[in-house]
Amino acid sequence: MLETVKYLLGSAGASGYGSKSTAENVTEQSPDLRSVTAIITGATSGIGAETARVLAKRGVKLILPARSVKTAEETKARILSEVPEAEIIVMALDLSSLSSVRKFVAEFEYLNFPLNLLINNAGKFAHQHAISEDGVEMTFATNHLGHFLLTKLLLKKMIETANKTGVQGRIVNVSSSIHGWFSGDSIQYLRLITKDKSQYDATRAYALSKLANVLHTKELARILKKMGANVTVNCVHPGIVRTRLTREREGLVTDLVFFLTSKLLKTIPQAAATTCYVATHPRLANVSGKYFADCNEVCSSKLGSNSTEAARIWSASEIMVAKNSNANLDPLDASLL
Repeated sequence: MLETVKYLLGSAGASGYGSKSTAENVTEQSPDLRSVTAIITGATSGIGAETARVLAKRGVKLILPARSVKTAEETKARILSEVPEAEIIVMALDLSSLSSVRKFVAEFEYLNFPLNLLINNAGKFAHQHAISEDGVEMTFATNHLGHFLLTKLLLKKMIETANKTGVQGRIVNVSSSIHGWFSGDSIQYLRLITKDKSQYDATRAYALSKLANVLHTKELARILKKMGANVTVNCVHPGIVRTRLTREREGLVTDLVFFLTSKLLKTIPQAAATTCYVATHPRLANVSGKYFADCNEVCSSKLGSNSTEAARIWSASEIMVAKNSNANLDPLDASLL
């Protein structure tokens, strides 16, 4: 109850920020970011677009990969209208396609840019069951597997950039508190909904993909530490965004629910705050493998904190993205994990 009151009031936590802080608020104390190059997925609308706008305002050079290049160009134009000096490059990327991820990375490497910051923000909630071209349930393929491969292929560049510049690299995975809604065997559920359409539940599939984001963060942090790499990785829950709510409501109970719910939702600038805080704030130097909400470190779910589960999801993901994987080998076979 106390935490809910603090959330509604926007009370600042240990970081000095809270639920009412905006992306602009939390980046005001950031160091000079004009030497930083960032890749932000899902930056054509919503939280991603606001993250891109604010980071451009702070001097970050942006790479905006998107499935729709036209929409990304429109986002770029909006940012440039506010920040004319911003450096923004739009590139094509479909995260649900592993071949598209590989093509994007190859094209990015050809540009020979440094890479200081990777924000894995793009997300999909698939109301209808679908399978990716790689044979994986679409929500998991887009929200986790595409980002897993993207991060894997860009990691060498990030480590090289950090070594060359002395500036610590940062990876931010945008998850959701909904990851805590998933329970059970993650690998077996993914296998089930990939093979059997009738078992698909959109909310549970989304929760699984967001849990995978948390577990990816945990295992990658362990690996980076073991490598001695000057790169950190953290995970964030942005909050539930306030959108245009329906006006077709009537009755006291419905009005009351509408009023209470509206107080729990965030504006887009508020929802982008935690991502921007974790991506840029000097307080988070050397902080890795953590989960943040409202710009403060919090605990993930019990399953999200499980090191064994993190290693298991990692192993399954490695098999699924392997270019030379045997077509007859089921990557989700529990006997292999």
